[in-house]
Amino acid sequence: MSDSSTPRPNLAFNEELLSLLVCPISKTSLIYDKEKQELISLAQQLAYPIRNGIPILLKEEARVLDDAPHPLLAQSDV
Repeated sequence: MSDSSTPRPNLAFNEELLSLLVCPISKTSLIYDKEKQELISLAQQLAYPIRNGIPILLKEEARVLDDAPHPLLAQSDV
């Protein structure tokens, strides 16, 4: 039996899921930002958080990207 007060290790996001996930608003593909643990929607300029390996694809949880070009833009196929 585990103690619920014991912190769980930070689980990793399964990158194989990325091909199945889309932005819930624009329905476009997402880019994984491993460093920030976010999924980026370039179409909506939003960053969805990943918590304990689980992407939180809710608009109210998303962070609005600033006006500067996102560093992952150059790496994307979008």
